[in-house]
Amino acid sequence: MSDNLSSPSRDPRGRAGVQAAPARPAVEIPGYLAGTWTADPVHSEIGFSVRHLMISTVRGRFTGYDVTIVTSEDPLSSSVAATIDLASIDTGFGRRDGHLRSIDYFDVGRHPTMSYRSTEVRGTDDGWLVDGELTLHGVTRQVPLTVEVGGFGPDPFGGHRAGFSATAQINRRDFGVDHIIPMDGGGVVVGDVVSISLEIQAVLQK
Repeated sequence: MSDNLSSPSRDPRGRAGVQAAPARPAVEIPGYLAGTWTADPVHSEIGFSVRHLMISTVRGRFTGYDVTIVTSEDPLSSSVAATIDLASIDTGFGRRDGHLRSIDYFDVGRHPTMSYRSTEVRGTDDGWLVDGELTLHGVTRQVPLTVEVGGFGPDPFGGHRAGFSATAQINRRDFGVDHIIPMDGGGVVVGDVVSISLEIQAVLQK
């Protein structure tokens, strides 16, 4: 067996064993570069969706955010950090946005931001699974991100860019965002489960 797959080892009692190679992403990443990358807000979007009236889905986005991705020589040692300005919420309806900023939901006066910090990156069959801590409404919980790495390459301006798509789901009540508007006959106006999506085009910092 070749050295890059496994190597012999011995336990404290001297018995020979096999040491498995460390896990690596199962997909090749075109043009992969190690470095620090920041999201280009002109070519990125952080969005969400939630059930409304139990029959349809409402979508929205946040227009104010900072996302930093540090890619390491070993991709599984990479990290991500993001801070989102909750007051920048945009669902296309100003009155609804104002209600979401209020104490009924985000309470942006006391909790102006939502943040995410990765704790571990693992390879999957088609990308990465990023474990991390999401802080919202004063509550921090573990939330995994499923990440597809679009690739790395030069841009027309002499720099380098990378593309990432990520998804996650949270239950808003787990974070204390638990305002409920009941409907006649059962059900609620706004669902509990929120789907989060990120489309990030990041620029390599020099």
